[in-house]
Parts: sequence; structure tokens; C-alpha cells
Amino acid sequence: MKKLTAVIIDDEKMARTLLQGMLRDISVEVEVLSLCGDLPEGIKAIRKFKPDVVFLDIEMPGHSGLEILDFFDENEVHFFIIFTTAYNEYAIKAFKLSAIDYLLKPIQLDELQTAVQKCNKTKLNTSDLSLLKLNMSETKNKKIAIPQAGSIRFVNLFDIIYLKADGSYTNIFIKSEPAILSSKSLKYFEEIINQNPNFFRCQKSYIINITYVTGYTKNDSTVHLCNLYNIPVSIEKTSELLNRIES
Repeated sequence: MKKLTAVIIDDEKMARTLLQGMLRDISVEVEVLSLCGDLPEGIKAIRKFKPDVVFLDIEMPGHSGLEILDFFDENEVHFFIIFTTAYNEYAIKAFKLSAIDYLLKPIQLDELQTAVQKCNKTKLNTSDLSLLKLNMSETKNKKIAIPQAGSIRFVNLFDIIYLKADGSYTNIFIKSEPAILSSKSLKYFEEIINQNPNFFRCQKSYIINITYVTGYTKNDSTVHLCNLYNIPVSIEKTSELLNRIES
């Protein structure tokens, strides 16, 4: 594997030092070019050193790590991002798009190695970084960016009735509108919306919005949405689904 260069951005000095030390103990060679205590300092280091990967804390005073892409145009982003955080209430999986990963503090050495190996093996996709930026900002407004062939469409999360896998694509059924065929997989959307309690993956090929549930048939384990759609529910998911609906 090729040698990687890195910048670490974390407001806690001990966390920066610990991560730098852990990077010496993994099989992938990583040269840390700069240790930064806040996002503005980190932005300067990224522009100066042009690292392969940026280890980025989320919860920092002044600027959240989630604001990093506000400081770069798409053609300036030539680095992988690995988010680090001690707070699992953040919707971290929403940011795990293609070449982007996350590490939950306290960081485990095997997870660190896996994330770094991913950077070494994966081709950086700037379009995924752009979608990350869009989804980070739009999620605040309860919207989601849906990639289609040659375009991106924004949809209110509340208006999505259910999502259905179609090979490596996804059909998204929306209230009062025709279904949308997205070029992203169902797993991609699960990672975007799985922190929203209204959405539930009831079966391998389906994610439903439980807001629209109108009934459930036990005999064939089917949930009914808007009195229009009958969606299969896997047996092992039935109890969890009914509990979610009741709550």
C-alpha cells in the first residue's frame, strides 16, 4: 500500500496526540503533516500541505467539523475525510458516503486501520463529497438530496412514503408525485435517513415511512401504507415495527 499523508483536526490536544501515535501502529504508513486545534487552523493546513486524508473532530468550539466543505469548492477537495466523534447521537452514518468514513471515540486500532485502508484502496469521488455537503445542509431543513442520472432532486423527508431497492438503484415513492428512480442503492439512503425515527427498514428491499402506515396483516406479514401500498415485512422485523408504530 502506498504511503498516505494526513492532517488531524481536533480541539483536544491529547486526542490529537493519541491519534497520531495510533497511526504509527497500523500497517498502512501514514505521515501526519499537521496537528490542528480548530477548523480554521485545519483549513490552512489542508491548503498548505494538500493531505491525502483529514481526520476531523465534529464537536469543536467556534466551528463544527461538519462545516469543512463550506470552505472549499468541489474542485479543491482532493482529500478523504474521516470524521471522529465521542457523540453517537450525531447522524454519523449520514456522512459515510463512498470514500468518507467515521470513527467513534475512543478510537479502536482495528477500526482506524480499516478506515485508513479504505482511503488507500478507494478512488476519491468528488461528486459524493458534493452530495455530502448538500445532505449536511438540507437535513437541517428535513430534506434529502436524491441523485438521479445527470441531476439532483431535493425532496422533503416527510413526503417519502417508502423506498424500494431496484438492483443497485432505488425507487422512491413520494406523496402526490410520481415515483423517482435514483442512481443510488437502498443502502445509501438507509445510511442517510436511518437516524430519523419515522423510517424503518422492514425487509431487505424496503424502507418505509411509518407515518403512512394504515394497517398490518399478520397472515402474510404485510404492512399497508396510505391504503395504497402493501409492503412485505420480514418475520424478524415484525415485533420491532409494531413497537415503533405504537410508540
